[in-house]
Amino acid sequence: MQLCRFHSPIHGARLGLLVDETVHDVTASGQPHMATLAALLQASTSTPLPTLLQDIPLDQLPTYRYADLEREPAGDVAHLLPPVDRQEVWAAGVTYAWSREARVREAVTKDIYVRVYEAERPELFFKSIGSKAVGPHNWIGLRGDSKWNVPEPELVLVLNPGMQIVGYTIGNDVSSRDIEGENPLYLPQAKVYRHACAVGPVITIADTAFNAHNLPIKLGIVRDGATVFEAETSTAQLNRPLPELAGFLGRYDDFADGVLLFTGTGIVPPDDFTLHHGDQVTITIAGIGALRNTARLME
Repeated sequence: MQLCRFHSPIHGARLGLLVDETVHDVTASGQPHMATLAALLQASTSTPLPTLLQDIPLDQLPTYRYADLEREPAGDVAHLLPPVDRQEVWAAGVTYAWSREARVREAVTKDIYVRVYEAERPELFFKSIGSKAVGPHNWIGLRGDSKWNVPEPELVLVLNPGMQIVGYTIGNDVSSRDIEGENPLYLPQAKVYRHACAVGPVITIADTAFNAHNLPIKLGIVRDGATVFEAETSTAQLNRPLPELAGFLGRYDDFADGVLLFTGTGIVPPDDFTLHHGDQVTITIAGIGALRNTARLME
């Protein structure tokens, strides 16, 4: 079972339930908790999300072909939106051994990344507000003051206000490695800027049939029609349990509309690789789908 957000030229932002390549406009049901993703996540603290979705009369709702929504965003056509509205987006770092090694190589101050990988407390940082996240087929930004920009493919947890994991999506934690490597205090400038947070295309609802602890994650980058980088990892390589990451995020904080949490990357391109303007980046996670974005140089 999968959820999406999409834009209707007539009605604006809508919630959709994806069933067999058909998107049902659940906002059209008129049920208050189907009006926004925030309202649905709030309702899921008292009623399980699958139960809320099973009670919707799908045969009475407007539908769209999912393939027709997978297009570059434009106001006059229906298209997918990022699966986030009023939620904050946070991220965990150095949760894979490969990420630890890459951060050590790039950093002037190297030992902090080894220490956080082995520490009880994870690295957590703010990534984006919901309105600044971009969805599938939108562009991701390359900072003009950076010479080393990379995608970071990640599994993303969708958490309700009770900090329960109710779903999963795909994220691209776009990063400027040279800025972060110069000084760890520059991390917000390396990771938190316009078009640096891509999520989507859908939310796969958490249930017992979905094993988030052993998911293949693939990254492919195409430049001028040729593949210039591809790699694969698995969430089985995560150094920390997913509920642990969610638990630390919820310590002494609250998220009334729910929150999204990037869980770290296990794929880092080689040190001589940087994204170019026009590169097509595809992140695929089994059981969720593929998040596709094109890189754009920002001046």
